[in-house]
Amino acid sequence: MTKRRCLISGISGQSGSFLAEYLLSLDYEVFGIIRRHSVSENQNSRLRQVQDKMKTFYGDTTDPYSLAKIVRDVKPDEIYHLAAQSHVRVGFDIPAYTAQANALGTLNMLEVYKEEAPGAKFYNAASSEMFGNSVEADGSQNENTLMNPVSVYGCTKVFGYNLARHFRRAYGLFICNGILFNHESPRRGSNFVTNKVVKAAVDIKMGKTNMLYLGNLDAARDWGHAADYVKMMNKMLQHNVPDDYVVATGISHTVRDLCEYVFSALEMDWRDYVRLDEKYLRAEDLEFLRGDPTKLKTTFGWEPEYTFESMLDEMIEYWLVKHYMPEGE
Repeated sequence: MTKRRCLISGISGQSGSFLAEYLLSLDYEVFGIIRRHSVSENQNSRLRQVQDKMKTFYGDTTDPYSLAKIVRDVKPDEIYHLAAQSHVRVGFDIPAYTAQANALGTLNMLEVYKEEAPGAKFYNAASSEMFGNSVEADGSQNENTLMNPVSVYGCTKVFGYNLARHFRRAYGLFICNGILFNHESPRRGSNFVTNKVVKAAVDIKMGKTNMLYLGNLDAARDWGHAADYVKMMNKMLQHNVPDDYVVATGISHTVRDLCEYVFSALEMDWRDYVRLDEKYLRAEDLEFLRGDPTKLKTTFGWEPEYTFESMLDEMIEYWLVKHYMPEGE
């Protein structure tokens, strides 16, 4: 039996690496697009465990010619478009590049898909940031919640989301949008708040630093584990009808809750070490996110394996082992 072939843009990112591992476990042939970094070790660091089991290409979503060549060479059955400038706060600093990479990059991917592999199925990585501060009466966000983004990143994701829906309707293509709420793991960049808090708390515990500076402690997010969420990306493309789905735990925590749990797990009081630094505040803040995964649960029987606490425990263990445990312990 011929193996299914998949192409993942952004394969070297947190979600891309977990997705590659998961699809390999399902006996896919996995191909990925990597944007070249000046230090090659950085671009492959999350893929070391599986890089000899798949093939990657240099490419960039802002360069449609590179994308077209890759798609022609791979002839994928499924395309997972994850590549993006993914840091919301950084989007305020580099808005033009964020728009080029996320909005026009998605347009480029969709156009190449339409022209080179229209028989494939396409997953587009949308985001909970698209909702901004819109909230339903029950305090959650679902597939029908008004999209009113409060960041450059969120605006670019709305553009890509609507393009994906347009291409699905206009050209009869199998395209799904995954509206993923915050998803974390030890592979998350350490400038994202979850790993920033965990790494700093471990460093403080070990006497390597003495303070952690953060932005809005009252910001609330629905945090899940990336390893759980990538499985739903694949499930969407196995369904008989292309559609859009919120992927979330349905439980929200504040940054203050995050700090309290992590520092407590390391037997410290977070209030002794966490301080506000206004440079980490957004120009316009997103106060509250809590996804409603009812549609996902009804369609696919969605039940995440990780809880907020077990996810953070794994991240704490990662930083302890990575930097402070003698080899072999």
